[in-house]
Amino acid sequence: MTETDWTTLGMSLGPVQMLVLEFDRERVTGQVLPELRRLGEAGTVRLLDVLIVTRQRDTGELEITEKTDLSDDEFERLEPLIAALVGLGSGGEQASVRGAVDGVAEGLDAWYLADRIPAGSTAAVFLIEHLWAIPLRDAISRAGGIALADEWVHPADLVAIGMAGAAAGT
Repeated sequence: MTETDWTTLGMSLGPVQMLVLEFDRERVTGQVLPELRRLGEAGTVRLLDVLIVTRQRDTGELEITEKTDLSDDEFERLEPLIAALVGLGSGGEQASVRGAVDGVAEGLDAWYLADRIPAGSTAAVFLIEHLWAIPLRDAISRAGGIALADEWVHPADLVAIGMAGAAAGT
């Protein structure tokens, strides 16, 4: 969606990250949402949507909960966009979970969250708007710049690059 499209929704939206995490249900401490809310209060990020999926240990059944920090007005305006981002649609809980993961896994080998959650585990799909990046994005746009690539570099990637460099003698 272009910046103009975001503006027609009545708001300028910053870059949105989809983060999918798995938790051992017995070890969930409840620290992630408070930290995201702290970052929200600081104006760093905004939690657009959270989909929490738990597979019961005894029955294997899925429990799905959706949460948002958006106001009712914001949610009403952004609900179609959020649904499109996570691939949600009609068809019940199983289809919603599969659609959410399809949205995450676009361009990758198909995998399904419902199939990947072990019994007794919980997965969370977070849609996080990076508010801090809006002024940077706008400055880049005003300067006539465009993004050629955009990728998160994880610590394990940096370790692998360092090990490859050391093995090559650099």
